[in-house]
Amino acid sequence: MKSLAVTIITFNEEKNIERCLKSVQGIADEIVVVDSFSQDDTASICKRYNVKFVQRAFTGYSDQKNFAANQADAEYILSLDADEALSDELLDSINKEKEKGFIADAYIMNRCTSFCGHWIKHGSWYPDKKLRLYNTNKGRWGALSIHEKIDMDTNNVQILKGDILHYSYYSLSEVIIQNNKFTTIQSEAMFKAGKKASWFKIVINPLVAFINGYIFKLGFLDGIDGFFIASSVAYQTMVKYAKLKKLYQNKFE
Repeated sequence: MKSLAVTIITFNEEKNIERCLKSVQGIADEIVVVDSFSQDDTASICKRYNVKFVQRAFTGYSDQKNFAANQADAEYILSLDADEALSDELLDSINKEKEKGFIADAYIMNRCTSFCGHWIKHGSWYPDKKLRLYNTNKGRWGALSIHEKIDMDTNNVQILKGDILHYSYYSLSEVIIQNNKFTTIQSEAMFKAGKKASWFKIVINPLVAFINGYIFKLGFLDGIDGFFIASSVAYQTMVKYAKLKKLYQNKFE
């Protein structure tokens, strides 16, 4: 049976990390936590569990996650964020694959996000497919600054049943704060890549994003939460292009 390591990166995650650690106890041969010098009780909580706890200055999401993978001895890695946990169905799916010796080189699973205490099952947020379980000899985290993903050298990938449970947003204000943070990172990444922002993209792309999430992806079935999420995705789309356009204006002033 091939061994499996769970890797987690943290910074001030005292409200989330214990739930994450508990959810992987049944499958992890080792757990590696790479912490960016948290100032809360993250470290003390982790030390109550059998984890390898390493502190390292944050160098970017992908780089930090690759560093965490390099601290593990196992051939297969399950990479989770501190605010994530495994559903019982996903835990069972991973156990079955582990018993078979991990036939695939990587595994994709859905992620289901909790929004103000409600699980979102439609729209742009679900199914939020993530490749998180992988053979470290065949893949590693890519260089994207946000929405980073694992780049694989193989197409031997399977889909698992069950969800990563994402305890992401506890309030509307958290969504707004996160949108501002992400749109800044996104616009700066697009600017460095030479991408442009036209008025068409600023006006039309948000409208398309709303219609796609709320109508075509059935976001309306999540009620008022679905409407707010579709609106939030549209707003984030508009702001990232607006910030990108401003970066070009500042460059030539």
